[in-house]
Amino acid sequence: MAKKNVDEMSFLDHLEDLRWHLIRITIAVLLAGIVAFCMPGILFDVIIFGPTEMSFPTYEWLCQMSQTIGIKDTTFCADRFPFDLQNRTVAGQFSAHIWTAIYAGFVIAFPYVLYQLWRFISPGLKPNERKTSRGFIVIASLLFFVGVLFGYYVITPLSFNFLANYSISDLVVNDFDLNSVIAVVRSSSLASGLVFELPIVIYFLTKIGLVTPEVLKKYRKFALVIVLIISAVITPPDIASQVIVAVPILILYQVSIFISRIVVRNQKRKEQKAKA
Repeated sequence: MAKKNVDEMSFLDHLEDLRWHLIRITIAVLLAGIVAFCMPGILFDVIIFGPTEMSFPTYEWLCQMSQTIGIKDTTFCADRFPFDLQNRTVAGQFSAHIWTAIYAGFVIAFPYVLYQLWRFISPGLKPNERKTSRGFIVIASLLFFVGVLFGYYVITPLSFNFLANYSISDLVVNDFDLNSVIAVVRSSSLASGLVFELPIVIYFLTKIGLVTPEVLKKYRKFALVIVLIISAVITPPDIASQVIVAVPILILYQVSIFISRIVVRNQKRKEQKAKA
């Protein structure tokens, strides 16, 4: 049966189409998750627990930088973190294995997730809009993976270093729960990946007329406050970590203004050509 034209599709037809796209996304995430589930050594020992070891590349680099500038006594150069990792529930490890694999599957399948979302929204775009947005999947996927890597190699190590070494009393011993450690890695990485999608979001908001470069520049001060709040939420409460996280987000915001300006300029050119 031939697929209906987008103009002929009813609301229920759109819902049915969306349902099948969501089903395909779910299957892709589950398949990628099964692959991740079958490799617990890589998923946990290398990826999840990597930032909890002082041999992690970020700590080695920060240790070298600290020694270079004359700071000898630093937690980045310690032999190990002052905490032990524990599982406190009967099904804790099995549950953590399943859910971590699903999240890993989402990260692995993210380009396909975007592809399915694009297939759903692209029929509603004009031919020239589909043409100019052709690189959407590649660019959005690249931004997401860069964000995930930034969260994993920058935010996560800074969070562990601060929180693991923070102490209110020598009488308190740190025995971190397995799910708590996984949550730090997951939230830091995924949150950064989604934040790095800001230029893509601004691009589409500008295309549909909800955002303009003037609005973005006008509210830049408010955006700075929001960025600092986001940095404070996803990083430990020290100024250095917040600045490290805030700088790339502010750069992304400035890039978003530039992208919005290009979109508006191209739209004005097309309107002038149409009038001529």
